[in-house]
Amino acid sequence: MDVAIRLRDPIAPQLFAALRQGIAELRLRPGEALSEKDIAARFGVSRQPVREAFIKLSEAGLVEVRPSRGTFVMKISVREVANARFVREAIECDIARDAARLATAADKARLRGLLAAQRAAAASNDYWLFNEHDEAFHRVLADIVQCDYAWRVVEGARFQTDRVRYLSLPDASPMPLLMGQHEQILDRLEAGDADGAEAAMRRHLREILVALPRIATANPDLFADVDLPAHAADLVPVD
Repeated sequence: MDVAIRLRDPIAPQLFAALRQGIAELRLRPGEALSEKDIAARFGVSRQPVREAFIKLSEAGLVEVRPSRGTFVMKISVREVANARFVREAIECDIARDAARLATAADKARLRGLLAAQRAAAASNDYWLFNEHDEAFHRVLADIVQCDYAWRVVEGARFQTDRVRYLSLPDASPMPLLMGQHEQILDRLEAGDADGAEAAMRRHLREILVALPRIATANPDLFADVDLPAHAADLVPVD
């Protein structure tokens, strides 16, 4: 969250973006107290824009303002994560289908480059860079179909799923698994297989439902609830 604030530009929106990123990346932990004074000192600004940023964060459901107690990062909600994944699947599966039809050779090369960058980030255990390339992979797919509005919706939903992703990445298995799923999506896209690209994206986005209950149980202090909603519980494979 080492962001340089541009003092000639409106400060509150910059603070909002920096704090939102810090929350998504778990640099600001669920349940952590946020101090206007400390944030102002950290970024070298007055407390007024920090207060404005806190209001916007509260409106976005990212922090909770408790009267006479302070401002706290919202804990992760299993229900909200599952609901965000539901929205992503509804949008991104159609994006993958259309991308298989519309992708140019340059688009495919760009996606291959992002996969290579993800592998390099995984090899160095750089979780933040890995997730940046993950997001870029999905963004390029949306760019291919020229659907900016769909991406804005997906970007909002990613906030919920990203916090769980960051909790899972230090384990040994998620990064190779996620890269393999991206590989499958791209293979189907390169083959012009719309059905296959859609199915591969669906499998990829449902992966979080397998890990989510385990992660919530292992980190009870970071979660507000632990139960999947019915629409998601039905999708978890039974051993």
